[in-house]
Amino acid sequence: MGERKGTNKYYPPDFDPAKHGSLNGYHKTHALRERARKLSQGILIIRFEMPYNIWCDGCKNHIGMGVRYNAEKKKVGKYYTTPIYRFKMKCHLCVNYIEMQTDPATCDYLIVSGARRKEERWDMAENEQILTTEREEKEKLETDAMYKLDHGGKDRQKLTKALPSLSEIQDYQAGWKDDFQLNSSLRRKFRTEKKVRAEQEEKDDAVRMRTNLSIPLLPEREEDKKLAALLTYQTPDSYEDKKHIKRKEISSRSWFTSSSSAPPGGAAGSLLHKLGLQGKRAAVAKALGSSHSPFIRRRSAKEEDVTKVSAEVTQSEDAASTEGRQVDGGHKEADEGRTEEKVTCSGSLTSLVADYSDSDSDS
Repeated sequence: MGERKGTNKYYPPDFDPAKHGSLNGYHKTHALRERARKLSQGILIIRFEMPYNIWCDGCKNHIGMGVRYNAEKKKVGKYYTTPIYRFKMKCHLCVNYIEMQTDPATCDYLIVSGARRKEERWDMAENEQILTTEREEKEKLETDAMYKLDHGGKDRQKLTKALPSLSEIQDYQAGWKDDFQLNSSLRRKFRTEKKVRAEQEEKDDAVRMRTNLSIPLLPEREEDKKLAALLTYQTPDSYEDKKHIKRKEISSRSWFTSSSSAPPGGAAGSLLHKLGLQGKRAAVAKALGSSHSPFIRRRSAKEEDVTKVSAEVTQSEDAASTEGRQVDGGHKEADEGRTEEKVTCSGSLTSLVADYSDSDSDS
C-alpha cells in the first residue's frame, strides 16, 4: 500500500534522492502508514483471521472461525529457531480483548486470555487411529536400540490386531476394481428396468383412457388378484326388463281387496284403511239423510239393504280398530274414541227408521 502511494507522484523541487531516499523519507512517514504507529514498541498492526471457533469471556458470545480483526502482532519468543508471535485484538461485540499466540510445536494457535476455545479437535488416540510419531520419540528411536526393538514389537501387535479389518477393506476394494464391467452391468440393468417401466406405463394409459380416469395406477399385487376373484358381479336389469316385471305384478294383482285381510304396510296401511271405511260411512249417512219426509212410513226393501250395509261397515270398522291397536299401542285411546263415535253414529242412523211390523195400515 505505501509503496504504491509513492508511484507516479509529484516530486517537489527540493527532493534529493541521496538525502531523502524516497517520498516516504521526504514526507517523514512510514510505508505502512497507520499500521506502523506502534512499530517503535515492536508492535505491527495486521489483519488477523480467527483460526477456529471460540467463546468470548467478556460477552459470552460465539465468534466463528474466519472472522477478521485488526490485531497487534508482537514477537514474544522462539521455539528452537521458529519465532512465536502473539496477537491482541478487541472483540467486535464488547470491550473485551482477546490474546492468542502461535504454537510451532503442535502447528496450532493457543488462547492466552480473553476467550475459550470451542472444543472440536479430532483426537486420533480416542478414535483408534495411528498416531504420528513425535519429534522426541523419533530421536529416541534413532539413538536407543532397545527402545527401537520394544517399539517394533508394539507395532507388530497393532498390525496383528488391525489385520482382519485391513483384509476386509482390501477384499471390498478388489470387488470394485473392474470399473468398466461394473458400469456395463449397471447400465444394462437400468435399460431393462426402463423398458419394463415404459411397457407398464403404456398399459396404464390404455386402462385410464378406457375407464376415463386421471389418477395414477398402482402396480398389481397378488392380494388384489385374490380379492377380485372373491367378488361376483351381476348385470343389472335394463329399463325394459324392469317395466315388464312391474306390469306383470300389476296384472297378477287382485282388483278387489278383502275387508277381513290385514291392511298392508303396518300402521300406515291401517290408517289408510280406516279413512276408507270412514268415507263409506259418510256416504251411507248421506244416503239415509237425503229423505226429509215428516211421515212415518214402513221400511222398504231398499232401506233394509242400506241398514245391513251400515251394520257391515260398523263391524269392519271394529275389526280394523282392533288390528290397529295390536300394531300400534300408542294410538289406543284415539281408536277407542273413533269406535264409540262410529257406534253412536250407526245407532243414530238406525234409529231414524220406525218398525211397522205391527201396524194395521199398509202403504
